Amino acid sequence: MKLSVIYITSLILGGAGAWLISRWGHNLGLLDEANQRSSHKGAIPKGGGIGILSVFIFASLVLNLPFLIWGCISIASVSSFYGDKKDISPKIRLLIQLLSGVGMLIGLFYLEDRSSIVYMSIPFFALFVVGTANYYNFMDGINGIAGITGIVAFSLIILFAALTKSDIVFLPIAVCMIVSCIGFLPFNLPKASVFMGDVGSILLGFVYALFVVGLSYEPSDFIVLCSFLFPFYADELATLFVRLRNGDSLMKPHRKHVYQLLANEMHIPHWKISTSYGVLQLLVGLSVLAVKPMGFLFLLTILLVYFVGFLLFSIIIRNKAKALCHS
Repeated sequence: MKLSVIYITSLILGGAGAWLISRWGHNLGLLDEANQRSSHKGAIPKGGGIGILSVFIFASLVLNLPFLIWGCISIASVSSFYGDKKDISPKIRLLIQLLSGVGMLIGLFYLEDRSSIVYMSIPFFALFVVGTANYYNFMDGINGIAGITGIVAFSLIILFAALTKSDIVFLPIAVCMIVSCIGFLPFNLPKASVFMGDVGSILLGFVYALFVVGLSYEPSDFIVLCSFLFPFYADELATLFVRLRNGDSLMKPHRKHVYQLLANEMHIPHWKISTSYGVLQLLVGLSVLAVKPMGFLFLLTILLVYFVGFLLFSIIIRNKAKALCHS
C-alpha cells in the first residue's frame, strides 16, 4: 500500500473516531462530568482518541511493525479506554502499563537487533515509557493541548531522524500519528465536542516513548529526543516541585499544573494556552537540535536553563493565580 494512501486513511480514521464518540459517547457511558478539578463545564464525551488508536493499529499492520510492539502498546491504550468508562485501580493500571512497556521494549530491541547488554536497560526504559505515558495523560486537561503536542513532537522526531540519517523502519508511523491528531483536533479545538480521553493520551505517550528509545544510540540522542516533549515534562516536574515544597499529598487529585492555572484561575482561552505550549515545544526542540553537536554536557546545561526559566514562570503564575483567588 502506498504511503500516501496510508496517510490519508490515517487522517480520516483520526477524525472518524472523534466524530463517532462525540455523537454516541453519551449512549456508551463515555462522559466526562465536570467537577472541581475540571477545566470544562457540563458533560463532554471522552474517548475520542479511539480513532488515533485505530490509526496506530492500522499503520502497524500495513507497515509490518512486529506484533509484540504494537500489541503491547494497544493493550495499554485499550485498558485506558476501559478506564475512560469505568474506574480502574491505579495499581492495576500501572501494572498493565509496566508489562506493556516491557513487552514493547523487548520487541523493539529484537527488531533493531540491539546487543544483549542493551536488554539490561529495560527496567530504566520501562519506567521512562510508563512515566512519559502518564505525564502525557496528566497534561491532557484542556482543549487541543494533547493533539497539538502530538503534532509537534512527532514532527520533531521525523526531523531528528532526517538530520541524523537514522534508519528506523517504522518512521512512517510518526507521520500517521501526526495526521491522526490533525483529524482529531477539529472536534476538540477551539470548543470541544469530544475529549481525547486516556485511550488517546496514553497511546501517544507510549508511541512517543517508543521513538525516543528506538532512535537513541547514545546519551545525547536520548536527551535531545526527550526535549521534544519539554513543556509537558517541565510543567509536571515544576508542579511536583511546588507540591512537595508545600507539603501536599502526591496521592491527592489537584488542579495545579501551570496550564490549568492559566485556563481556570486566569481565564485564558484554551486554544491560546495549547498553541503557546506547542510553540514553546517547537522552539525548545529546534534549539536543542541546533546545539546537539556541542556535546552532552552543553545539552544538559541548556535544558536546565530552560527548566529553571519555566519554574520561575510557574511561580509567577501561581502567585498571580493566588492573588486573583483572594481578590
